[in-house]
Amino acid sequence: MIMSKKIQTGAVAVVMLLLCMGIMPWVVADGHCAPKKFASKECIDCHTKFEDKYFSMKYLHTNVKEKKCEDCHIRHGRVPKLLLKKEGNQICLDCHSKDKIGLSKPYVHTPVKAGKCGQCHNAHGSQFKGLMLHDGNSACYECHKKELFEKKVVHQVLLKEGCKACHSAHSSNEKHLLTKSEPALCLECHDKGGGAFKKGHANYPVEGKRCSTCHNPHTSTQPKLLRTSVHSPVASMECSMCHEAPTSQQPFTVTRKGAALCLDCHEMKTLKGAGTVEHAPFKEGDCLGCHNPHASESVKLLTKDGNKLCFECHKEKEMLVAFKHAPMSAGKGCLSCHKPHVAMYKGLVDKKGSDFCSECHVKTMDALKSKTVHDPFKGGECLACHNPHGSNFTAMAKDRGDKLCYSCHSDSEAKFLKTVTHKPVLNGDCTSCHHGHGSAEKKLLTAPAPQLCAKCHSDMMKQESGGSNHEPFKSGQCLTCHDSHGSTIAGMLNKPQSQVCGGCHEPFKGFKESVSKHVPFTEGSCTKCHNPHKSKLKTLLPAQGNDLCFTCHKAIKEKLAKEKPHNPAQQDCLNCHKPHFAANKKLLPTPVTNVCEQCHESTKAPFEKAHLSIQASVMTCMNCHDPHASKDPKFFKNSVHAPFAARSCEECHIVAK
Repeated sequence: MIMSKKIQTGAVAVVMLLLCMGIMPWVVADGHCAPKKFASKECIDCHTKFEDKYFSMKYLHTNVKEKKCEDCHIRHGRVPKLLLKKEGNQICLDCHSKDKIGLSKPYVHTPVKAGKCGQCHNAHGSQFKGLMLHDGNSACYECHKKELFEKKVVHQVLLKEGCKACHSAHSSNEKHLLTKSEPALCLECHDKGGGAFKKGHANYPVEGKRCSTCHNPHTSTQPKLLRTSVHSPVASMECSMCHEAPTSQQPFTVTRKGAALCLDCHEMKTLKGAGTVEHAPFKEGDCLGCHNPHASESVKLLTKDGNKLCFECHKEKEMLVAFKHAPMSAGKGCLSCHKPHVAMYKGLVDKKGSDFCSECHVKTMDALKSKTVHDPFKGGECLACHNPHGSNFTAMAKDRGDKLCYSCHSDSEAKFLKTVTHKPVLNGDCTSCHHGHGSAEKKLLTAPAPQLCAKCHSDMMKQESGGSNHEPFKSGQCLTCHDSHGSTIAGMLNKPQSQVCGGCHEPFKGFKESVSKHVPFTEGSCTKCHNPHKSKLKTLLPAQGNDLCFTCHKAIKEKLAKEKPHNPAQQDCLNCHKPHFAANKKLLPTPVTNVCEQCHESTKAPFEKAHLSIQASVMTCMNCHDPHASKDPKFFKNSVHAPFAARSCEECHIVAK
């Protein structure tokens, strides 16, 4: 009892001590435990690297500065990355309204439209105003090629104030994100009433016109920022060569309409040359259909670069194809083959067919010297097979190989597409065997028959050394047996197998009169026993001896394995049987008794005793004996008459003495 009080007093003392030390803050006045709570921490308490990186920067996003990370991020995020509350621009638009950014305006900067504010801005902080990733023009050059803005002559405002002097960063009511329309934007710097301005424009009132008609607003190789290609009257400030005088009521009216104005300087005879086929716009006098009358960034005052101009009308030629004609995507483009105004022949070309193609395809034209030349190629009709602009088929063919060939060889489709069709024919790949232009071989073959076949069947066509090789196979005469395109017969044979083999192997003498015929031989299925090409064994046999016979005669194979085998049967079936046909039953070469007497001497005493001295010639051995195997030591059949089993023939038979 005294001990219990001491323990109780000690426990109270310990609790009091802990309370005094502050170690038990969870104990409340009423004696109950206070609930556990998480102590809130700032994000940067853990993300110290983030703090080190951004908080020293000149410009911080307001939310970052005020440590309001959860304005944009979900508190716990999602493994393995922090999760924003909204996707793309939507999270930015919570603070930066659409109207402020200008998303409702007709022209919006592509990254803004695509919801990629982060392409230009850093969401947390930056050393550059506006939280830009890069300073000044460098930000723009991330997408816009810098070299296009650094030519010989550079617009001074671009050098001094940068892109923002003329362009809005997010959106605009004007094309190209201009801060004002032309020419109001230009006239903010260029004094329209100044003498230099008037002199530079030959006193024409251009202040109401678009400056970019003649000038490149950024940079140029020409003086005064004139575009790369400048019409001579513009370059020499002789605007009156085409327009009314600057003092007239309508100074920009042209002195003549359409092509008539152009022909004051450009001779029709020079433009036409010896050509008779005219480009439709040229024929209609629509020079401005292709050319800009003042200045252009494209050569010869073209309104667009190269093929882009042609594709304005010839849209079908712009399609993406797997096999492009090289000139279409390099050099002069369409003008590599076509004339822009007038030409000698249809299609605005100055040469016909192969005469035109041969300028580039010199080696191809050497095929005209071949022994066998494809008729369309011989006639210079390249376009009969090829699409001159490009195609989704190899060699720019107009269609899939077989369809293209069948367009002329119309009867071939029915001939070639059979039950068994050669794989290249089935795949429409005629050129895997035939040249499209010319060949040293007949039928435009790419190589002589054996070498041609070996391209695909190389392993199979290796001859067997030390064995036997079929003579047509050995001499490379594949077409002696096979059809090169297709057949209704397995193996693509050109005739039924019996006729193919019979073409060289004349009918065997005595076949018609024979009593028994081997079924595969009768059916003409020679390949059941012979390999048609080669074999390691003699006579093209695919297997040795009995193994070949057992592929069909499985019951005999099983019997030989389970019972006592007859030695000749176990050694070689041909000891007793003929392989093709015979004058006797069971393909035996002679009557059965004579076959047996090859081993069993019927005139000897043991034979006479066992057979009651009955002459072998009047007996049929197989009536009693199994010729292949038996459970009986004397090869008697499994079912035996009891007196016979006891060797008591006299019980039933009268044996003549």
